[in-house]
Amino acid sequence: MKLPSRVALALVGLLILAACDTAPEPAGPPTGGTAPTTSPAPSSASASPVAFDEALHDELIAMLERDQADREGTPQTESDQARTARLKDIIRAHGWPTFALVGEDGGNAAWAIAQHSDLDPAFQQEALGLLRAAVAAGQASPGNLAYLHDRVATGRGEPQEYGTQIRCGPAGPAPATPIRDEADVERRRAEAGLPTLASYLAEMTTICAQDTN
Repeated sequence: MKLPSRVALALVGLLILAACDTAPEPAGPPTGGTAPTTSPAPSSASASPVAFDEALHDELIAMLERDQADREGTPQTESDQARTARLKDIIRAHGWPTFALVGEDGGNAAWAIAQHSDLDPAFQQEALGLLRAAVAAGQASPGNLAYLHDRVATGRGEPQEYGTQIRCGPAGPAPATPIRDEADVERRRAEAGLPTLASYLAEMTTICAQDTN
């Protein structure tokens, strides 16, 4: 399933919001090391194949659209807390929304809701563990895992692994918390499928400048 153009654009905005959000971050211990590299999904010989759930996919995409509309200044009747509660229900019923279950765009939408579940840090930590397992099975995005990993780490005021959480300050963009072993961060980012930190900061410099105008 391909993202509708408006949703694809919203995801670009989401990464920006995830990077320069200045709201209090959730608590939760980060784990050391890099995001797991993807591996083949379990074969049908070891696990029953998962059927694509179009209704669930469409629901998650609609949730993402509302999430982004909120952040672009269009108030919604549904709050972040309500979206978090619904994602909890989905996970209880299905486990983490995997590529096989809801497609890549549906999986991205689920991650977006978890990324913005800052008012429920215990759930955000739980989502991090579930997303990590899905990435290890080749059923979720390593890049999304990197963002959520750093989101949880910065919530505790602890070093981040990938430098994804950036705040715009008077001198321009800067990591929300220090980056662990910064000399090796480009390798970790590459393994997670992220662009270089230098190019990311250059993009954020432009965004931060726009925010101050």
